[in-house]
Amino acid sequence: MAIAAKIQGFMESSSWIRKMFETGVQLKQQYGPENVFDFSLGNPSVPPPPEFYTALEETVKEQPPNKHGYMPNAGYPQVREEMARLVSETQGVTLTAGDLLMTVGAGGALNVVLKTLCNPGEEVLAMVPYFVEYRFYADNHGATLTLAETNRDFSLNIEAIEAALTPRTAVVIINSPNNPSGAVYSAESLAALGSLLERKSNEFGRVIHLVSDEPYRSIVYDGIDVPSVFSHYTDSIVVTSFSKELSIAGERIGYIAVHPEITDHDAAVDGMILCNRILGYVNAPALMQRVVARLRGINVDVEEYRRKRDLLCDGLEEIGFEFSRPRGTFYLMLPAPDGDDIEFARRLQEEKVLVVPGRGFGLPGYCRVSYAVPDETITGSMKGFRAAWESYRSGS
Repeated sequence: MAIAAKIQGFMESSSWIRKMFETGVQLKQQYGPENVFDFSLGNPSVPPPPEFYTALEETVKEQPPNKHGYMPNAGYPQVREEMARLVSETQGVTLTAGDLLMTVGAGGALNVVLKTLCNPGEEVLAMVPYFVEYRFYADNHGATLTLAETNRDFSLNIEAIEAALTPRTAVVIINSPNNPSGAVYSAESLAALGSLLERKSNEFGRVIHLVSDEPYRSIVYDGIDVPSVFSHYTDSIVVTSFSKELSIAGERIGYIAVHPEITDHDAAVDGMILCNRILGYVNAPALMQRVVARLRGINVDVEEYRRKRDLLCDGLEEIGFEFSRPRGTFYLMLPAPDGDDIEFARRLQEEKVLVVPGRGFGLPGYCRVSYAVPDETITGSMKGFRAAWESYRSGS
């Protein structure tokens, strides 16, 4: 075999989204794009806010010294200062530029954090359902991904988390608002999690770091606020990107924010700055650093996603589906009527409706539906969802 056996195995185990995407391409060629209803990808569909283009134009026109040259590996000091002010506002804890470094998106940020914190053979604990890349990110740095179940409504299950923690647990990752469930973890559950991690860190004689992956922080509905992780646990780190809140996923710009009272603060930050370089990212894109620094507090039109959520959920509920309505992100986890997510995805595919089996996210029995799609994809799909639903009711 020309490639490493482990990578071959990873390709096979992570293929659900890719398979559905490729199936979508084939079906669109066969039946026409307007007749295929593709909910498989999580690509932001709401355009960037007008302020983004203004900031981009202004930044391009500027001619500061060394505009396209090397910079400090943590990013431009003035950009870090601006991001520190942003995090101080959202987390309710005062940060400075020395608590923050700019990264190549949230994916780059997570790899930097895990390389800095994990020794070979240690464990990274995530909640089910989880973002598919977490397992590969952990493996990149010699760690193993372990999992804890969530409650039926996808909220944190503190008892399950405690049962999953071991003396080898180096990092706990939470993702709220959550991809793929749309759940937003409550302040009460974060407080309970913080207390648990503090107790277990003392019991195991080691620091268990809490990493909060927050690229969807601004994509929430119905007046919900995303609680502060920093307010509930000092050994915590926030990683995020501007991919969703500004709809600039292709620009790969994000940051790491470290709690100012984290254990061995300076060593942690210095380690992450080193890892930012040696992982090959070197530093975040220069132009986009300057652009996002101008856009503190600016977001996409979240009302558009809220409207799409309700359009989808109202239609599915009218058909007869029962599910937890997402409180954030642009994803819905839809239970398979008979508990078989692969068969449910297959039946929907027969109706030219494409969803992703939940087992790709660690949750068999559900399918992920991304409603970051045109309205006509949602409305046009209802006939197919209804036909699939009725085929289960009739037993055919």
